[in-house]
Amino acid sequence: MENPFHACASCIHFRSEKGLEGMKYVCSRLQYETKPDYKFNCWTPKEHVKKLMEKRMGDK
Repeated sequence: MENPFHACASCIHFRSEKGLEGMKYVCSRLQYETKPDYKFNCWTPKEHVKKLMEKRMGDK
């Protein structure tokens, strides 16, 4: 089963920057331009995402 939380936007390395040409999303760890819904194997969830995952696991 796929993790519904696993996406760049929920990772500690996800950065968003607003520029003259609009929003730019970057993985600060990989130095790749990304998008919020992309997925990489190096995903490390943010603290609030970890808590939400734990809460959801307890509901099952």
